[in-house]
Amino acid sequence: MDEAIFRSLNSPDRAVRFAAIDSLKTAAAGVNETPPRTEEVNNHVHTIYSFSPYSPAMAAFKAWQAGLKAVGIMDHDSIAGAGELLACCAALRIGSTAGIEIRVNMNGTGLENKKINNPDSLNSAYIAIHGIPGPRLEEAAKFLRPINEARNRRNRRETERLSAILSGYGLGPLDFDKDVYPLSRAVEGGSITERHILAALALRLEKTAGRGGGLAALLTQKLKVPVSGKLASYLSDADNPHYLYDVIGVLKGSFVERFYEDPDTDECVNVKEAVDFALSLGAIPAYAYLGDVTESPTGDKKAEKFEDDFLDELMPLLKNLGFKAVTYMPPRNTLPQLKRIQRCCKEFELMEISGVDINSSRQIFNCPIVLKPDFVHLVDATWALVAHEKLAGLDERYALFSPRNPLAESPLAERLERYAAVGRAMDHGNPEKALEYVRF
Repeated sequence: MDEAIFRSLNSPDRAVRFAAIDSLKTAAAGVNETPPRTEEVNNHVHTIYSFSPYSPAMAAFKAWQAGLKAVGIMDHDSIAGAGELLACCAALRIGSTAGIEIRVNMNGTGLENKKINNPDSLNSAYIAIHGIPGPRLEEAAKFLRPINEARNRRNRRETERLSAILSGYGLGPLDFDKDVYPLSRAVEGGSITERHILAALALRLEKTAGRGGGLAALLTQKLKVPVSGKLASYLSDADNPHYLYDVIGVLKGSFVERFYEDPDTDECVNVKEAVDFALSLGAIPAYAYLGDVTESPTGDKKAEKFEDDFLDELMPLLKNLGFKAVTYMPPRNTLPQLKRIQRCCKEFELMEISGVDINSSRQIFNCPIVLKPDFVHLVDATWALVAHEKLAGLDERYALFSPRNPLAESPLAERLERYAAVGRAMDHGNPEKALEYVRF
């Protein structure tokens, strides 16, 4: 692959990235056999439009480079990168999906004031809206605008609280507009998360103490942030290419709670409102299963209990609210946890959607666990998701869960099988021709 094209795919300038995608169509055509393809897929990749080292174009390229056959964008509170990722995937001729990850309040559900799947807040749950049809992306963006306005009001207050803490340590204040906002793509419709605030803090700490032992000592001795094991070795290495993301991971795990403020209902809309909106788009609302955490693979979550103790209560509630799927990340959970959530999904006829949460340069795009016999059905589900999104974008009746779908009366397993066949067979370089592959 031409080095100039590769660099341009991660340019901060969106116009440069789209020009690189156009060049990629020709360049990729000559290297279709390299790298080797696997059957792996990933439906949960973050980009610079929430928090990630990768533009949507680079995320698509990284997925292609890793041998994945399909990749999905899943930014927090933002759909701004979807068109770019979809265009790059079409250039690379791999499958693609577009979705958003948001938090909702559980008021009126019977789960109020419980810790559900959000480590930071009670009564708040992460959900994903998968497979948003292309013609409905702007509607999704409009839905997200007031959410981000509310989030940024809280971001400002959190930055002020953090500044007060830092001043107590003689580290000087942080300013939201000067230090945090420029690290985001908010001007283009991206969201600003706690990770942006932590990135600003990490850069301040690096400027104060330098990389390596000095910064690690500042964290452990002055700020009293625990750093042990592999994370300690990462932070002691001044040449670590992932240094910023490792510092953010440490801070996310045990420091963010010092300045964190719970979101209000303007930022975290009611779960029913969010589910109904997803269905109105022809998209697939999915509950994001976390499960009790023993050890976080990315180091950004403490060992903690979540929804496993009340899963039997949660699943029928999700079904009644209108959820159509559960999304989960196989590398995060134990086999007994995964088998249990699979049984629950089968019992309540909920689609299973998988992905690996990519938001750090240290993470890899591969997810070989989905090729194991216990999880290979997640690959089929991805192809069904790809077909759903492309077909629904051409004809709303073909949204997988549309009451007007030709297969609406068929069992979910049959619908997924039929849609997966379309997803595998269609020409991913020309998704506008997806209807030609429908045989139902």
